[in-house]
Amino acid sequence: MTDHNRLSRIVTRTGDTGLTGMADGSRLAKTDVRVIALGALDELNANLGMLRAVLTESSFDGFLSDQQHALFDLGGFLAMASLAQVAQIPSLEPLEAWIEHHNAHLPPLKEFILPGGSVVLAQTHIARVTARRAECHLWALVADDATAEPVAIYLNRLSDALFVLARVIGEQSGRVVYWRRSAP
Repeated sequence: MTDHNRLSRIVTRTGDTGLTGMADGSRLAKTDVRVIALGALDELNANLGMLRAVLTESSFDGFLSDQQHALFDLGGFLAMASLAQVAQIPSLEPLEAWIEHHNAHLPPLKEFILPGGSVVLAQTHIARVTARRAECHLWALVADDATAEPVAIYLNRLSDALFVLARVIGEQSGRVVYWRRSAP
């Protein structure tokens, strides 16, 4: 642990011209695809924090906490830009193992699921769709910078995990809302 402060001043006015600083010292437009991707990761992290706040099943808190830390690491990788190291990317193995373990106990999915049923289920789906949107922003960045591809892949897997989490919570609570086909 270091003794220095990460942020000593919050109001710096350095972003008042529409530019923001990256960890490698470069400055990018706030509309740059990398900055938008970083914002999407931040939004996803906030939604995971909200999910943790409303989640009553504490057995998932550790998993969600790990994902929040992983998202911060992924954001650091993106912010480092030219200085980024592949070693900063969290491994997919624990995430994939979590998905396989929890999905194995679910019944086959016979119909689409609608977000809702409870606050926790709705927030889980909000986190899931936020992960999908963040993934889309990352693929836009990959078009400019292929080194961001592992981040996009991680987000794809995370959104799968959040879908499985929603199914597990829905099954445990009996509050799953299934899509109802319209009568022909």
